[in-house]
Amino acid sequence: MPESTLDSWIVDSPRRPSLIHAVQPERRGWPRLPFIAVIEAYVLRSLRELGAPMDQVRLAAETVRHELGDEYALASKRIATDGVDVFVRLADESVLQVKHRQLGIREVLADYLTYVTWDDDGRPVRLRLSQYPEQAPVILDPRFGWGSPVLSESKVPVDAVLKLWRNGEPMSEVAAEYGLSTDVVEGVLRAASAA
Repeated sequence: MPESTLDSWIVDSPRRPSLIHAVQPERRGWPRLPFIAVIEAYVLRSLRELGAPMDQVRLAAETVRHELGDEYALASKRIATDGVDVFVRLADESVLQVKHRQLGIREVLADYLTYVTWDDDGRPVRLRLSQYPEQAPVILDPRFGWGSPVLSESKVPVDAVLKLWRNGEPMSEVAAEYGLSTDVVEGVLRAASAA
C-alpha cells in the first residue's frame, strides 16, 4: 500500500483519532509501527478491499474501542464486512451493523481473515503474507526475524534468500544453503520480485 495511505491512517487528531497505532521511532529511519499496528493495517486494507466504506470502518473501530474497551479494535476478531456493510461482534456475541446500529446475522463474522493467527485471548500473534504462494508460506511473527518476513517452516528470513540470489547464486545453491526446496526458493523469489 502507498506510504501516504498508511500515513493518513496513523494521523491522530482530537477530531479524528488514528485507526492504526504508531510509535515514535527512537532514531530516524527506525520502525514506527509495532506488530499490532501491522495487523491493524492489514485488517483495514482487507476491509477496504472487500468494499467496506471508510466511514463505517471508522465507526466500527470507535464502537469497539468505546463500547467494548478494546483500544486495538482493528486487531481484534470483532470487526468484519460482507462487502456492503461493516459489522461488530458485541460482548454478548450479538452482531451489530454499525451504519444503522441494527443487529445483523452472526454468520457474516465468519473468520474472513484467514491469514491472521490469533491466540486464546483473541490477540493476533502471526500474519501470513498473502502474496506468497502456499508452497512457500511467509509470515510476520515478532518472535522470529525481529518481525521481518520469514519462511513459516524454517524461519529463514526472506531477505537472506533474496540477498544470496541477488548476489548471483543459482536457486539450487540458495536452496541448499538454507535447506529449502527449489520450489520454495522459486516461490519466494517470484513473490518478492512482484512486490
